[in-house]
Parts: sequence; C-alpha cells; structure tokens
Amino acid sequence: MEKEIVIQRGSTFEYEVLWANATDFTYKAITAISLTFGPPRLTVTGHGIPPGWPVAITRVSGMRKINAENSPPSSRDYHTVKVIDANTIELNDVDATGFSAYASGGFVQFKTPIDFSGYAFRQDIKDKEGGTVLLSSELADAPLNLITITPTPAESKLLIGIDATDTAAIAWSKGVTDLEAVSPTGKVVKLKLTSSGDETDHDPVRVVGEVTT
Repeated sequence: MEKEIVIQRGSTFEYEVLWANATDFTYKAITAISLTFGPPRLTVTGHGIPPGWPVAITRVSGMRKINAENSPPSSRDYHTVKVIDANTIELNDVDATGFSAYASGGFVQFKTPIDFSGYAFRQDIKDKEGGTVLLSSELADAPLNLITITPTPAESKLLIGIDATDTAAIAWSKGVTDLEAVSPTGKVVKLKLTSSGDETDHDPVRVVGEVTT
C-alpha cells in the first residue's frame, strides 16, 4: 500500500481498491506448475481468485524458489495474479530463471475477498478532519462531487476516479480522505487506503503539478 494518495493535476486519477478480510486467509492447493509460457503458470482447481489479487506461494516441493521467503509471508512475498481460467493462474511478475522443476504440493495463500454486493460507497476529501470539503463523491456536495466510485463486486474491487479536466482545476495541495462502505442494513465500514498510521487514521492526499499542459 502507498503511504499517501497522490493526485497529479491535469492527469486522469485512478486508484484501485481491493477489499479483503484483513485477518482471514484462503488457502488453495497447487497441483502443477508449468514454465512453458515463461512466467510460472499454476494449476489451482477452482481457485476463485479475482484478477489482479495479491497471492503468496508456500510449501512447494522441487520448485522451491517460488515459495515465500518469510513465514508467515510478508508484503514482499506477494505477487499480483493474472487469471488464465477458473483453474489456472499466472505469476506474471515472477522471473523464473533458474527455477527447478515442480515436484509436488504447495498452496496459494491470499486474503479472502469480501463480497460487497448491495453496498454503497462514499468518499470525501477535506482540508482537515471536520474541515472544508475539497472533493466528494456525494451529490449533496455539488459542484465538488467530482469523485467517481465504480464497484466490481465479483472481483471485490473498487475503482476511484477523477477526470483530468477536474484534476487540472485543483487549487489545493494537501488534504485527508475517508472511503466508507455502507451495507444494505446501514452498517458503515471505513476502508483504509494507505499504509499511513493505523486503521482509524484518515488517509493523506497530496496534489502535485503537471509538466505537460
């Protein structure tokens, strides 16, 4: 995770949020690993992993270099998944040069995605806690409601966006933000966007200038 959210004036802002259970992990058995296509392709029957989801590999025999270096895996042990099909994933960011042949076993470990079907999402950027709204996703904050939030429940992902014409007009340089999810029953959950502070802290936002205009 980033330490702050950076918006560049004059550029389209896009920020992908993965919503996962912070303490619950899913483990799926690996039955084969092929290097035929370059990056490792893993056979993981019925893996259910969303595209682009971070995973760690553990307890593989033979091709031991593919395993996480730490136990439990640290953030540096996770790889972004390319989903090939319902039973196959690829670790497209892994250089498999010098890897031994797969022998047996192993697990794909990942944080369990949250099904947020039926949830609504809202976000404000303010100059400080309880301060002035700078940008918002809420109609009530018009004409500052320039943040779009596009949920993809099947992949447990959100895409936060701001158009380039709107970022070009930003006159402020720093702020704080919260992203909230509202369940169908009205429960409100804050989604942490950065690694700054603890889970209760607001996420810092910084705006940087543009060179090409």
